[in-house]
Amino acid sequence: MGKYFGTDGFRGEAGVTLTSDHAYRIGRFLGYRFSDGGKKTARVVIGKDTRRSSYTLEYAIASGLAASGADVYLLHVTTTPSVSYVTAREGFDCGIMISASHNPFEDNGIKLVNRLGEKADDAMLESIEDFLDASDKDADLPFAKGEHIGKIVDHTAGRNRYLGYLISISRHSFRSFRVGLDCSNGSAWMIAKAVFDALGAQTEVIHASPDGLNVNRNAGSTHIDALIELVQRKRLDVGFAFDGDADRCLAVDERGGVVNGDHILYILAKHLKQQNELVNNTVVTTVMSNLGLYRALEAEGISYEQTDVGDRYIWENMKKNGHCIGGEQSGHLILSKYATTGDGILTAIALMEAVIEGREPLSSLSAPVRMMPQITVNVRVRDKSYAKNHPSVQSALQKARVLLGHDGRVLLRESGTEPVLRVMVEAADESRCTKLANLVADEIRAYEKQG
Repeated sequence: MGKYFGTDGFRGEAGVTLTSDHAYRIGRFLGYRFSDGGKKTARVVIGKDTRRSSYTLEYAIASGLAASGADVYLLHVTTTPSVSYVTAREGFDCGIMISASHNPFEDNGIKLVNRLGEKADDAMLESIEDFLDASDKDADLPFAKGEHIGKIVDHTAGRNRYLGYLISISRHSFRSFRVGLDCSNGSAWMIAKAVFDALGAQTEVIHASPDGLNVNRNAGSTHIDALIELVQRKRLDVGFAFDGDADRCLAVDERGGVVNGDHILYILAKHLKQQNELVNNTVVTTVMSNLGLYRALEAEGISYEQTDVGDRYIWENMKKNGHCIGGEQSGHLILSKYATTGDGILTAIALMEAVIEGREPLSSLSAPVRMMPQITVNVRVRDKSYAKNHPSVQSALQKARVLLGHDGRVLLRESGTEPVLRVMVEAADESRCTKLANLVADEIRAYEKQG
């Protein structure tokens, strides 16, 4: 990806690598671009998560947009998938979400979606990067004047319509279910409970008191122990954990077992097949999906395809080939009948539908996916591409693959959002995974230390 934008937008430490100046200039560029140089009035919708820095970035980008002649509609605190939904359904030229997803509160990000609610393409992102790096960034962008200056308006109605849409998706009442919700002190903190309450569930909610500093802090899909404890202590039927912007969902079954994205993919794909709705009989996965998922899918006669890591790549494959379901082990799942991007609350609703119609507890539905041990070691590097392809690192990678043989796999990939290389090893024995992952990681560290 580029200098600023990775696989999931422009992300960095707020006030350091991602500043209000960046946000303002991005707004200036987008406002001018979508207003066709002042020939029409563009309409752009903005949402944000609960981070303290989200407010300054929101005001900055909105100011830049309006200064270039675009009308700006503020959804305020909302989820990433709601921005995609509102953008596509209400005819906006562009949608913007301010969030760093599952990252700690110090970080933030700017995600862009096109008029179809899909993530912005590389050409658009490259144009923005060129503008950010131009020596005289604003010289060729005139300010709007008079009645052409954009307006900034409240648009909570759009968020409410999205909430109504989620409620409308379910074919069943959740009245007999006791459901735990971990909202990660993030975007889902009001929406998730409102949806599940409206569907009749008896809800128990944790981490729904955002203060601007506690998003994802020991909470949500990346810290699921709190939800496990809640489900077991309250003897709930199921629990769902979201991340900071609620585009991910992981689950906890009635026994306290973690149901990850691979489990959920299997459950929903099998359910779709039983309903004769699994288009092309195919699931889209990533290279990081567990071998246990593939074996379970094969046992059900379900085909699969692999993409690089990132829900944008999953969606590109789904759109190109007409597939209806895809996702990642992290809990990013896309159901094309309902959305163009990952939606954690939608995933939770779909999983509840599978439980109700399958007439089995979640633990039974997920049991066929027997996860193989999988170890990932992250190593910070100065230049991801150069470090990954350095001869000494590639030699260590090949050595690990030879030692593992056909009993598993070794992957080395660049993070799409951080200056990090990820070493993943999957094998039947966890200690062997750790040993081989460290073999490669140590070589990367040695290379970095040499400078």
